[in-house]
Amino acid sequence: MNAPIPMPDVSLTVKLLDAAAAARWDAFVAACPHASFFHRAGWKAVLERAFGHRAYFLYAERGSVIEGVLPLGHVRSRLFGHYLSSTPFCVTGGVAAITPAAASVLEARAEALARELNVDYLEYRNSVPCHPDWPRKDDLYVNFRKEIHPDPDTNLAAIPRKQRAMVRKGIDAGLRSEIDDGVERFYDAYSRSVHKLGTPVFAKRYFEILREEFGADCEILTVTLNERVISGVLSFYFRDEVLPYYGGGGDAAREVKGNDFMYWELMRRSAERGIRVFDYGRSKVGTGSYSFKKNWGFRPEPLHYEYRLIKAPGVPDVNPLNPKYRLFIELWKRLPLGLTQLIGPHLVRNLG
Repeated sequence: MNAPIPMPDVSLTVKLLDAAAAARWDAFVAACPHASFFHRAGWKAVLERAFGHRAYFLYAERGSVIEGVLPLGHVRSRLFGHYLSSTPFCVTGGVAAITPAAASVLEARAEALARELNVDYLEYRNSVPCHPDWPRKDDLYVNFRKEIHPDPDTNLAAIPRKQRAMVRKGIDAGLRSEIDDGVERFYDAYSRSVHKLGTPVFAKRYFEILREEFGADCEILTVTLNERVISGVLSFYFRDEVLPYYGGGGDAAREVKGNDFMYWELMRRSAERGIRVFDYGRSKVGTGSYSFKKNWGFRPEPLHYEYRLIKAPGVPDVNPLNPKYRLFIELWKRLPLGLTQLIGPHLVRNLG
């Protein structure tokens, strides 16, 4: 009898994402049940092109088969700290892997990288808890998502009565929605909205880059009344989900319930194209957006942001609910809109 031929020991290796591996990376993300839209390869280019941050997108490979990915962004800010995050400007991140071995080698490489870069901390933005012994923020952010029905009338009936009345007011006001090819009208509506909240606005170029990197999976819906822009929302599509990510409107939106109508139109259009999950996105507990989403009948799901402290003595508290930022927020609201559009992008790139 012939002796069995010994099989080669193909061990896991960790590599940095490059252009040649981008398609394989995205194919893995599309198939991996633990991955999200925020694990896609395009975020590497977004971080580098829009904000100038160095991105370290790690993947674990056995032979030519990817078993796990970990997107990381490196943020250096004198105001808000020096850290490595998965992933800046995104709701979720962390390791997405199909084997425990892949998850282990990716996390080991990430911690080694954090120490090489001498950061304050390494942050994972997880949708489920993964490191019970790490410091974490479990009570700051929640996510809102639920399944939607193929029939728009069923979805409308599922909205609680008071919120449904707001949607109907927008319909009765004669609001119209359309898919927008450019970012100009959206940017005007969105920048006015965040200005009212006292939040620095992103550069217009950021939204252009999102469209360039994610193509048809990044869409803008604009709401108008008599050809006047009322509100707009930029959404991502992933598998059978729609994720309204950036949205808002000016003063007129409140008068005619433009935001209520806008999200309903997005839900209606998404249901008709076969989308089955409406992901309303992240909100801070106790804020207006948190209450708004609950009023739609969505239940909050905790997000688990976990921290591997490298130099920092404790978990960072960089959020607008921190009392030390209240004065800045109130002053920002009083600045002219044009000035906030000019200087806001230089601030927001450091927030992550």
